[in-house]
Amino acid sequence: MEILSEVGDPNVAVVYIGKTSKGNIVEFVESIPTYNPAEKWVLIVSSLNGCPVGCKMCDAGFFYKGRLDLDELMEQIEYPIARRWNGKPKTKKFKVQFARMGEPSFNMAVIEAMRLLGERYENFHPSLSTIAPIGTDKFFDALLELKKEMFPTNFQLQFSIHSTNPEQRDEIIPVRKWDFEKIAEYGKAFYDDGGKKITLNFALARENEADASVIAEYFPKEYFLIKITPLNPTVSALKNRLTNDVDLETGLPMKHRKFVDDLRRLGYDVIISVGDTRENLIGSNCGQYILRFLKERPELMEAYTFVRGFEFRVS
Repeated sequence: MEILSEVGDPNVAVVYIGKTSKGNIVEFVESIPTYNPAEKWVLIVSSLNGCPVGCKMCDAGFFYKGRLDLDELMEQIEYPIARRWNGKPKTKKFKVQFARMGEPSFNMAVIEAMRLLGERYENFHPSLSTIAPIGTDKFFDALLELKKEMFPTNFQLQFSIHSTNPEQRDEIIPVRKWDFEKIAEYGKAFYDDGGKKITLNFALARENEADASVIAEYFPKEYFLIKITPLNPTVSALKNRLTNDVDLETGLPMKHRKFVDDLRRLGYDVIISVGDTRENLIGSNCGQYILRFLKERPELMEAYTFVRGFEFRVS
């Protein structure tokens, strides 16, 4: 891995822009959500070079050049390990999220990488965020097998939901994907007693529909939890006129407060995840992608400020 640039604060988050051994330009993130790397240390890696999906709020979907192979996945992990730890990560919880750039289920090498990491690091916690596209059953069959074999209690699987209206969800995530019924069926099979519940993620925009009764119809609270995150300031969200509905100071939704109250009344675990707002300025948050900002340089006052002076050529 050749590091072309790095952006951020090593006490909060750092985004690396690197060229892999195969010549692909990728972004990956080192994050310290508790500000104590010995307690929890998180890497967020890219699965693809770009992304063919083009979700309405995500900056990583403005191009697509193919899958990254196993070596390219591992390079994104081995570089920050060597830099910070000079060997194995000496942390209680070493988490790797396949969530930076690219839908991971399009790349079977992600399965290989998780297996390798599980064999190599006893403190490894796998995390995967997916839209579950149609045509990826082979990946999810292999993922289920791997989870049962190696990670029955510490695997974090997250499905991107964003809207409880299927038609609106199709606009937000403009590819064919599993419906709620199939996500629910797979999630129930994926769950193990004593393990993590399956996460249903809402990057909550004011414009999105969020109805707790739809969640209750498809997703039993014994297997699923709901995670609500702010709609992060991205080029795509700006262009598509999407508005964040989570108050970053109180951590509570504004328009969709009833959604949260109803879910809790129904007995669901609800996580409202508002991280350090400096991550927006760094460009390390979910949906952000520095190379997109550098290519277009829109007027985003609450994001990407760490890279405004960069002169980085984006092809």
